[in-house]
Formats: sequence, structure tokens, C-alpha cells
Amino acid sequence: MRVAAGVKCLLRVRQWNWRVQGTKHYSSERVLQFYASFMNSGHSPDQFTFAVTLSACAKLQNLHLGRAVHSCVIKSGLESTSFCQGALIHLYAKCNSLTCARTIFASAPFPHLHTVSWTALISGYVQAGLPHEALHIFDKMRNSAVPDQVALVTVLNAYISLGKLDDACQLFQQMPIPIRNVVAWNVMISGHAKTAHYEEALAFFHQMSKHGVKSSRSTLASVLSAIASLAALNHGLLVHAHAIKQGFESSIYVASSLINMYGKCQMPDDARQVFDAISQKNMIVWNAMLGVYSQNGFLSNVMELFLDMISCGIHPDEFTYTSILSTCACFEYLEVGRQLHSAIIKKRFTSNLFVNNALIDMYAKAGALKEAGKHFEHMTYRDHISWNAIIVGYVQEEVEAGAFSLFRRMILDGIVPDEVSLASILSACGNIKVLESGQQFHCLSVKLGLETNLFAGSSLIDMYSKCGDIKDAHKTYSSMPERSVVSVNALIAGYALKNTKESINLLHEMQILGLKPSEITFASLIDVCKGSAKVILGLQIHCAIVKRGLLCGSEFLGTSLLGMYMDSQRLADANILFSEFSSLKSIVMWTALISGHIQNECSDVALNLYREMRDNNISPDQATFVTVLQACALLSSLHDGREIHSLIFHTGFDLDELTSSALVDMYAKCGDVKSSVQVFEELATKKDVISWNSMIVGFAKNGYAKCALKVFDEMTQSCITPDDVTFLGVLTACSHAGWVYEGRQIFDVMVNYYGIEPRVDHYACMVDLLGRWGFLKEAEEFIDKLEVEPNAMIWANLLGACRIHGDEKRGQRAAKKLIELEPQSSSPYVLLSNMYAASGNWDEARSLRRTMIKKDIQKIPGCSWIVVGQETNLFVAGDISHSSYDEISKALKHLTALIKDNNRFQDIVISWVGQI
Repeated sequence: MRVAAGVKCLLRVRQWNWRVQGTKHYSSERVLQFYASFMNSGHSPDQFTFAVTLSACAKLQNLHLGRAVHSCVIKSGLESTSFCQGALIHLYAKCNSLTCARTIFASAPFPHLHTVSWTALISGYVQAGLPHEALHIFDKMRNSAVPDQVALVTVLNAYISLGKLDDACQLFQQMPIPIRNVVAWNVMISGHAKTAHYEEALAFFHQMSKHGVKSSRSTLASVLSAIASLAALNHGLLVHAHAIKQGFESSIYVASSLINMYGKCQMPDDARQVFDAISQKNMIVWNAMLGVYSQNGFLSNVMELFLDMISCGIHPDEFTYTSILSTCACFEYLEVGRQLHSAIIKKRFTSNLFVNNALIDMYAKAGALKEAGKHFEHMTYRDHISWNAIIVGYVQEEVEAGAFSLFRRMILDGIVPDEVSLASILSACGNIKVLESGQQFHCLSVKLGLETNLFAGSSLIDMYSKCGDIKDAHKTYSSMPERSVVSVNALIAGYALKNTKESINLLHEMQILGLKPSEITFASLIDVCKGSAKVILGLQIHCAIVKRGLLCGSEFLGTSLLGMYMDSQRLADANILFSEFSSLKSIVMWTALISGHIQNECSDVALNLYREMRDNNISPDQATFVTVLQACALLSSLHDGREIHSLIFHTGFDLDELTSSALVDMYAKCGDVKSSVQVFEELATKKDVISWNSMIVGFAKNGYAKCALKVFDEMTQSCITPDDVTFLGVLTACSHAGWVYEGRQIFDVMVNYYGIEPRVDHYACMVDLLGRWGFLKEAEEFIDKLEVEPNAMIWANLLGACRIHGDEKRGQRAAKKLIELEPQSSSPYVLLSNMYAASGNWDEARSLRRTMIKKDIQKIPGCSWIVVGQETNLFVAGDISHSSYDEISKALKHLTALIKDNNRFQDIVISWVGQI
């Protein structure tokens, strides 16, 4: 009877075990329901029943129920069985109760520990973020048991989490081939991809295919992530084909990875094809596609897709708004960003850190620092990304003092600077050339172990270069264990202005290192070649750019080359280069070409180019307006200037200070002082010294000295610090008005109060002021006391003053100096001749004429022009080809007769001098 009862009980337990085992395809909750029913039946579970039940508790991370089951295990005397030990260790490890797990593990007889127990404890330590302890247990395991597949894969994860990729690769190679299943391969591929070893991840994927291991969805997602980071489109296409072959192309996980890959490879249309092929789209896929359009700057597509998403009943989440906000991170789309901010507030996402960081980044990059700062201060929690976003914004807007203050606050807030924040603050040091501060931040980077980081290291090189310390820049470069294109570019840019040979050597070194020169590399080298002396080198660099195929569609390099040719006065080459670009040339290239012609004194051609640009339906931007207004000013073309002003008004462009200053300058140089004043007074803000300078110089050039000094007083009262150009304008006004005393005072204020070192222009202006109004002795003494070598302009001003006041001896000395400086210039001869002629000294005048003929010195004919209607009439001395010559000659004779009648003929240059 007792035997029969025991057999019946054993059969009952097995029946329940089979039933519990059958629940493995169901939820863990169902397993626990079966266990409860079993216990209520009055039967005693065996080790298998307990193991399955404990596994269910582990999956649910229900530690309380797990402890209750553990108590039953102890009562049953089964705690020392391998099944129960492994299950208990797994339970406590899974529930992050590692002390209990380790206690059970330690209580088992060491030689008899089952592989499951070892693996459970190793997994627990990895899950708890303690990979070092996991590896320690693994080393012990190797001495007593053979690691199974789960243990080996878990240890691979531990190695990768510690950054020990070499150890992970070594263990992977030691794994028996049958154990190297898809899970192990996935760990190696994803591990390398997540640690930015993208090429290695790709290599593991190809090895996996060669070994005949079939990819899973996780495999493809991981390798596509690596391909996206490399922007390796060809590899991406192969993996896409692989996904189609295995039937994974409709998988949400794989499809979203494909969309991301095509986006990073700048193939948004291909990404859209993958997106459209998905029948059931979830939030992940929508966000992936929005991210693609956002990364590639397609705002209209982003907004259109966003509306489609809402119409499909998909509610945007924080990642949706993060993608869209990054697209609005520019001034042009700032208003759209503000509207999205309102939507975010309504959706109550303002407490989300990702969304807050995206808002700060959007406002900062769009130049709205006030709004960025306001939102930043309202954040309850800030991470390093929050601080980086606001610091980068301040540096970008050249508010360096604000960036330094924020950096200090960040450190006080307990945020450790990373390579991004250090790079930004180093950029600020370079911008304002504060070498000492830059050196302090260099020390900080050393303390943080970031000096060898490629990003931070390149920023250090850039900072030292901008501060003029090329020696330390090169020292930093040499100490970097790894060089990138960015670090070499930074050093090339540093050498660009000082050492052309070293810049070219760095280009060769870059190629030896296997680095491909980028557009920025060649743009820096092009800057070296500006000027006629280095144009041959520039031509060679142009050829190198063409050979590498970098010029095709690159308007960045095209604009740099245009600048080089213009600076070298090779207008023909610049025009050929411009014509080689496609018909759809950007406004940047047009503006560069127009500016180059103005720079080479071809303002009339520049205006024609502007008209051609308008005929090609290219809309000018503010830089174009400023440039072409400069041409109008140089040509005194008031009609064209007014036409451009009208276009600025009708196209709705905001009149910023730079454009307004160009208008003020144009009207002043064209003699329309009233319009110049009107534009100046309509300026909403006058924070920039340029606008004040334009008005002061405008008044000075047109003889309104009192008005010029009045504006100067208003400027200083408005706390705008004058610069060297300001004082040049004020001194010019004093010279024209004859205010010698005031001029002396202003020069003294410039030097001794504002600490501005005078340029040659300022010295020339002082000589003109003193000499023009009869202080010739003081003017000559002023020149003698100069610490710099007087140039031709200074001596010409003194000579001109001597001619006015008839001081022949001093005039002869000035003329001699001027001839020494400019032996082929006709100016000193003409001025001295006029002085001799005015005093009746004809012998000396004739002697000068013979000297000019002997030295073959030709006077450049005088040239003037006047715009009548829309036609520019050009007049050159000695030219009688004008259609109205007879009428003009008759009027001139009449005016000459009137002058003779008023006894004012003595200052008219004698007729033969006009022929020189």
C-alpha cells in the first residue's frame, strides 16, 4: 500500500512537472499560477519544479515571491542541488541582490558547481554594471568548469563594456566554432559598432557570412548602424540586398536601420522608398524618416511628414520633436521653432531632458541667445549636453565672455567638461586671442585626460595657431598619438599666414599617413597662395583639386579659388573659373565675383555682373547688397544706389547695421548727404561702430565738419568706443574745415586716451591738416619726429601744401623724398611744376619738363565721369571723341572767360602741364 502510494505521488509530481514544463511557451505569470495550484494540492515539488518556478520569478524580477519559493526549497532540503542552486543564483542576480547570489554560490562545494551557477553569477555582475567582478568569476570558472555558450557570450559583453576589445576578440577566436552562433557574432558586431569601431564591426559581419552563419534582425540592425556612421553607401546597398534575400526588409527593426543608413549617406529619396514600403509604420519608423529629412536640412519635407504622421493618428513623442527642432536651428526657420516650442508646452514635454536640450540647441544655433539662455535657466535638471549647447551658442555668436562664465558655472555645478565643451571654450580663446587662458584650459584637458582626444587636440592646435603660437601648436600636434584630417587642417591653417613651405609639407605628410585632404585642407592652402608672388603655387593647388574631383559642385572651394585669383589680380582666370561652374551658381559665388572686381578697381564691371545676376533670377542677399553698394559709392552712381535701396526695401530685407552703413556710405560718397542722414537716423539700433563711422566719414568728405564732430560726440555719449577709422574721419573733417587746434587735440585723445596706434593714414591726415592751413614748419617737424618711415602719401600732402602756400624750398625737399619713393610717378613733378609756374619761375618748370621726358615719365591722363539719365559719360584728358565735344568746349571757354574777368586765373595750371 505504501509503495503504491509513493509511486502514485511520484507520478503526480511528474505530471505536474510536465504541465509546468509545458508552460514555458506561456507567460511567467502562468507558471506561477500552476505552481500555486500544485502547492495547494498538498504535494511536494522536486528540484525541477522549484527551478522552473524560480526562473519565472527571476523573469518577473519578483524578489518577494522568489524568497518565498527559496524558503520552500530549504524546507524540502533541495537547496544544494545543482538545478536549485543555479536557479536561486539566477533569481538573486536578476533581481540585483548580488550579495545573496554570491552567498549561495559560495556555500556550494567548489568542485561540484554547475556551469549554470557560474553563468548566472557572471550574468548578474554584468547586468549590475560590474564587469570587473564578472571577469574575476569567469577566471575562477575556467579552473573548475567548462564555460558554456551563455557564459562566453556574457563575458564577451563584459569585455566590450570595459573597452577591452582586444580581449573580447581573443576570447571570441578561442570559442569552439559550434558555439559561435548568431548571438556571439551579434555581440561582436554590435559591441564594435557601439564603441565607434565601425570598420571592425563591418569586418565581423563579412566573416560571419563566410562562416555560413545566418544573420538575424539584430545582426543587420547593428551592421547598418556601423555603415551609417561610416556613410559607406556601397556596403549599405549590399546589406539591404541581404535583408531582402532573408525576408527582413519589412521588419520594423531592420527597416528603421535602413532608413537611418540612407539618411547618413545623404540619400533621402532611397530612405523614403524604404519608408513607403512599410505597411504598418510605428513611431520608431516615423521618427527615423523625420530624422533623415532633418539631418539633410529638408525643412519642408520634415513639416509635411510631421503633418502626415499626425493625420495617421500617430502622436509625436519627445524624439519626434527633437528631430524637428534640429532642423529649425538656423535664423531662417526660427519662427517655426518657436511654434514647435508652443506645441511642446501644450503636450507637456517641457520636463523631458532631450526636448529641453534640443530647444536650447535650436535657439542658440539660430542666434537667439536671449531665448536660449532663458530656457536654459528654467531647466530643473541639466546634463553635459545642456551646458555644451548653450556654451557652443555663445561662442558661435562671439560672446566669449558669456561662454567663459557659463563654463565656470558648469564646473561649479559638478559637470565634468568633455571634449565638446573644451573644444568650444578653446575656440573662444582663439577668437579673442587670449593665449594665457587657452594655456589654462590646456592644463585642464591634461588633467581630464582629453589632450590626446582627436577633437580636443585639434581644438588646442587651432587655439594656439590663432593666438600666433605656432610652436606650441606644432608641439601639440606632434604629441597626439593619432592624427586626423581635422588636426592636420588646424595646423595647416596656423602655418598658412607665416610658413607656406611648412603648409605644403603638412599636405605631403597627410598623404603619407593615408589621410585624404578635405575641402577645408585645400581652402587653407589656397589662402596661402593669395598675391601675385605665390599664384603659381595656387595654380598647382587648383590642379590638385581638379584631379581629386573636389571642385565638382563644391562652391566652397570655387569661392576660395575665386578669391585667390582676384587677390592676385588675375581677373581673366577668375572669370574662366566662374564660367566653368553650372548655370545654377549660388549667390555666394556671384557675390565673390562682384567683390573681386571691385577690389581690382573694376566697379563698372561689378555693377554689370550684378545686373547679369539679377537677369539670371538669382536673388541677392545682404552680403550682395553691401558689396554692390560699395561699387555704387566708388562710381558715385547715385541712380544705381537708389535703385538697390528700393530693392532692399521692397524685398523685405531687414536693414541690419552693415547694410545700413553701406547705404549711408553710398549716399555720402554720391553727395546726397540728406539721404545719408535719413538712413542713419532710421537705424533701430546703432551698436556697431561701422554705422557711426560711415556717417562721420560721410560728413567729413562732403565738408560738413561741424556735423561730423557732432556725430562723434553722440557716438562717445552712446558708449560706442571709436576705432582708427572713426578718428581718420574726424581728422579729415578738421582738415577740411581748418580746425588745426581741434585736430591736434583729437589726435592726442586717439593716442593717449584710447590707446590707438596711428596708421600712416592718420599721419598723412595730420600733415594735410597742418600744411593746408599754413603750419608748414610744424608739418615738416611732425614728419621728422615720426617713428615710422614716411610714405609717399605723407610727402605728397606736404608737397601739395607747399604748392598752395608757395614754399618752394620746403616743396623741393618734399618732392625729392617723394621721387625717391616713387621714381616713376608723375605726381611730384606736376605739383612742383605748378608751384614754379604760379611763382613765375618758368626756367625751373621747363627743366622739370625736360627731366620727365628724359626719364620717360608719363602723366596718367585725368579721368572723370558723370551719369546723365542711365548713361555714364566718361571723359579723359586730351580725348575729343565725345559726341558733344564741340558743345562742351564752347561752354568751357565761356567759363574760362568769366574766371579771367574775376582775376582768378592765376591758380589755373598752365596749358603745357595739362599735356604732361
